[in-house]
Amino acid sequence: MKRQISILILFLFAGILTHAQEKYVGQIYADLVKSTHTYSDSLKLDFYSAKENEKDAARPLIILVHGGGFSGGKRDNPLEVQFSQAMAAKGYAVASISYTLTRKGKSTGFGCNCPSSEKIETFKQTTEDILKATKFLIAESKFAFDRSKIVLAGSSAGAEGILNTAYMSSHPDFKELGTYPKYAAVVSLAGALVDARYITRNNAIPALFIHGDADNLVPYASQPHHFCSSETPGFLPLDGDAFIAERLKKLDASYMLLTAEGGNHDWANLGYAFVNEIAQFLNSVVNEGTLIQESMSVTKK
Repeated sequence: MKRQISILILFLFAGILTHAQEKYVGQIYADLVKSTHTYSDSLKLDFYSAKENEKDAARPLIILVHGGGFSGGKRDNPLEVQFSQAMAAKGYAVASISYTLTRKGKSTGFGCNCPSSEKIETFKQTTEDILKATKFLIAESKFAFDRSKIVLAGSSAGAEGILNTAYMSSHPDFKELGTYPKYAAVVSLAGALVDARYITRNNAIPALFIHGDADNLVPYASQPHHFCSSETPGFLPLDGDAFIAERLKKLDASYMLLTAEGGNHDWANLGYAFVNEIAQFLNSVVNEGTLIQESMSVTKK
């Protein structure tokens, strides 16, 4: 699956350095503003924007979903704040959202003692919250961004949430949640989804994946969640980032798989350091419509 970096991808990444002030790629705005909004019941989101382009209706929007095992984490954790600010400085609008922490206080946690049916319900609740946040942002005219260029990004549990939201709308357990908008791309940091067979040519949107291939919690390829044995209540096969990338390749869709060889689940956080690569990929596939199909190894920054 992996191969040497092509000349094309070298040129793409070289562009990060040679066009440091290019909108959506280099840092071009210094004056950033943040506002907080309630999008559903007590759930809130932080909206980040460069003050200079607050009214730019052509810019993409990134909806960011934090990690934390569906029991912890916050939309304003330091890494989430840094990532949101970095992308806003490049010209994107960013909404970092809170969502229902379904597993908080649960004695079974989210591992092998948590029944697979409860895991599915947890995934569904997160998708429902992401959909509510998306619809709120689309409906509010005070938020300026291109409604056809909404990107989902997430880490760990948040990556599972955004992948299921982007690709599982036809899955029997998810289609009951109502209407799904068509997102423009996804960015998954150590994520997985319920069943990659539901990714079709109709919903195979571009994706950037960053994952350690020795992750023992969220599978890199196709394995049970938390690698639970089939005898445990929490046995639930999931398809990880590398498996999804292969699916997108077969469907002639854009993807970029950045693999940390020997890396564990720490890459759910370490992936945030690749903000320039993420920005370059999103600019290429969302703004320019470039087809990218690349896999490469990465090391900690």
